[in-house]
Amino acid sequence: MPQSDSARNIKIAFFLNFGFTLLEIVGGLLTNSLAILSDALHDLGDSLSLGLSWYLDRYAKKERDQEYSYGYGRFSLLGALVNAVILFGGSLYLLSQAIPRLLNPEPASASGMLLLAIGGIAVNGLAVLRLKGGQSLNVQVVTWHLLEDVLGWVAVLIVSIVLFFTDLYILDPILSILITLYVLYNMLGKLKQTLSLFLQAVPGDVDVNAFESQVLTINQVIDTHHTHIWSLEGEHHVLSTHVVVAENATREDTIRIKDKVRLLLDLSDFEHITVEIEYENEACALE
Repeated sequence: MPQSDSARNIKIAFFLNFGFTLLEIVGGLLTNSLAILSDALHDLGDSLSLGLSWYLDRYAKKERDQEYSYGYGRFSLLGALVNAVILFGGSLYLLSQAIPRLLNPEPASASGMLLLAIGGIAVNGLAVLRLKGGQSLNVQVVTWHLLEDVLGWVAVLIVSIVLFFTDLYILDPILSILITLYVLYNMLGKLKQTLSLFLQAVPGDVDVNAFESQVLTINQVIDTHHTHIWSLEGEHHVLSTHVVVAENATREDTIRIKDKVRLLLDLSDFEHITVEIEYENEACALE
């Protein structure tokens, strides 16, 4: 999927999701269904994610300048943090409303829940189909979020059918709590990952010790130190390292060593690689 198609599909998915979220909030209030309101919260978070992804996908492509020498890619992390805070606060509020209903269940409109469930499956399913096949991590994550929405609406559909034949209204708050806890569980993982990126932690798919051990196997390399690896926005990483080479290493040797160091990395993940060469017995400027 070309990058332009990816951005356009995210835009379409955003308008589909956000439009239905507004309808879902109204429907949840009219049907008195906390399960639908819980899923509306989830959909609102996904709408914000889609909207920010769409906007920041364009904004993050701005060329680097004197103010942001690495470019604007890290702005996408702001969207992730905002979404996590909104989902966390909203989820706690819904839990405070749903838990008391376990003791005093309130009637919910089965027909209204059924219609909204069908609409939710259709809208989110269409959005998934629009984004299916995207290669970027951003598109893949959004697709999984929307697929989660489809599964949530399938659950609402099942409960609404059950309510046509029974008065087990307690199923609505139970489903609300399960959906909310599921959202909280996934959101906390995303929040932890986002904060780690903000604090410049080593990306989870990179092993610094293994990398340094591989560098030491290169001919004429004596030592390596001050290896720092962090990520711009979760997809593109930055690396800097000091490599100590033998005193008699030639210019051709240092070029060869630098090339071999870069070959140890997945160059599709690393946007900036800095290899500083130090000769044996040369003092390191950082020590």
